Amino acid sequence: MSVDGKRLDISALESWLWEAACVIRGPVDAPKFKDYILPLIFLKRLSDVFEDEVKHLASEFGSEAAALKIVEKDHKLVRFFISPKARWPEIARRTTGLGEYLTDAIRAVARENPRLSGVIDVTDFNATTSGQRILDDDRLAALVGRLGQHRLGLTDVEPDLFGRAYEYLLRKFSEGSGSSAGEFFTPPEAARLMALVLNPEPGQAVYDPCCGSGGLLIKAHLRLIEKYGVAKNGSKRLPPKVAPLRLFGQDIGADKFAMSRMNAVIHDMEADIALGDTMHRPAFTDAKGSLRHFDLVTANPMWNQKFPATTYENDTFDRFGRGMPPTSSADWGWVQHMVASLSDTGKLAVVLDTGAVSRGSGNQGLNKERDIRKAFVEADLVEAVFLLPENLFYNTTAPGIILVLNRRKKHPGQILLINGSKQFSKGRPKNFLDDKHIAALADAYLKWKAMDGLSAVITTADVAKNDYNLSPSRYISTGEQTEVLPLDEAVVELREAEEEQEAANRELEEVLKKLGLGAS
Repeated sequence: MSVDGKRLDISALESWLWEAACVIRGPVDAPKFKDYILPLIFLKRLSDVFEDEVKHLASEFGSEAAALKIVEKDHKLVRFFISPKARWPEIARRTTGLGEYLTDAIRAVARENPRLSGVIDVTDFNATTSGQRILDDDRLAALVGRLGQHRLGLTDVEPDLFGRAYEYLLRKFSEGSGSSAGEFFTPPEAARLMALVLNPEPGQAVYDPCCGSGGLLIKAHLRLIEKYGVAKNGSKRLPPKVAPLRLFGQDIGADKFAMSRMNAVIHDMEADIALGDTMHRPAFTDAKGSLRHFDLVTANPMWNQKFPATTYENDTFDRFGRGMPPTSSADWGWVQHMVASLSDTGKLAVVLDTGAVSRGSGNQGLNKERDIRKAFVEADLVEAVFLLPENLFYNTTAPGIILVLNRRKKHPGQILLINGSKQFSKGRPKNFLDDKHIAALADAYLKWKAMDGLSAVITTADVAKNDYNLSPSRYISTGEQTEVLPLDEAVVELREAEEEQEAANRELEEVLKKLGLGAS
């Protein structure tokens, strides 16, 4: 709640949080903003909610003092127990040694609440470089003071509203930080479109194997609330009889793991987030050691990630039965992991580089990615492909695609292609999708309809005739000439061609040896 007693709306909340982040501009590089500001915003929310819960318990125990004594003995009475030194009023009173004090306070919160270990306690506010403090106490005090201008308790701001403001901050960090920050953040419009396509139902298990800040899982959660939620205090939430989604995510980065856990708590939702290397050590397995199966999978893996051939050759989870991806791009390696993680009736939506659906088609000779696409088309798993606009994602100006695979297709033998390259509004620094654009793209899919210049329904036979090219621009014209192959796409294709040539040369050498012709 603001200092004048009014509840914060989303615009005021976003502006205030960004102004708070800007307090530390200068001493801290933009990519590091999040390391300082996000844990403190999180702590402020936890502290204010704890204070609200104690006030609520006071009506049961007679006074706030009595309620606080009981809570200190039984931490289960509150969501998260905040020790005295970590409560915001105490932090705000500090005038000296603030960096060390904040670090100790946040670590105390993690000790009292094991769920927050490795989540909130990842930053040393007293850290130095070359003998100098990265962020001195004066700047920290200014940041604490700015954050103290508004309360973030249960009665001040609803979880979904605060969650939106938190994601706004992540977006702002991405905009100002180049590709390194963009890796953890999927534009909210693309995430919402994926949630509409997956259309989750109560109680379903949803999985993101490279979850970043957890945005895709959160959008699935919010989609369920949108469908079944009831209005309360200006917000929507699930009624008691509607089972929430069971959310699961894994990420290799400790910072992303921490962000996704914070993001889940801020949105007041439960999520099982694991830290680790999904491709080599997937965290979610069953009692037999096989991959756990989920109803829905949603993901935006790093595009054209490079893994050695041994990643696929030595796999113990039987994930790559439809073909070994090239070492130049793991796109179809990620897709095969996701399909292996689907239930028998499961469905997935994944963001990939545009080249993933076209590389190798029309070329002479072997091509690993084309052959993998062929296997998926022949298995009739491909349901839809969306081509997104250019300059939408934070770590590239290239357009992406959303690939939708479904083990129980409503239209067997058919594939819906949607060319959304013109469905955007110009923005700075990035383009964005308005509600009308998201609605048009989602409507084409949900109603399964062909529209001039936007969508087409093709058959698996049509794809075979086009050498398993699934690019929407191949089948749907927007009235513009075909663009030149982007440089990064050309590099990936060249590397894959070189890899195929090396494999062919090795095979030829083996044949020559068997014929007694040596290596000549």
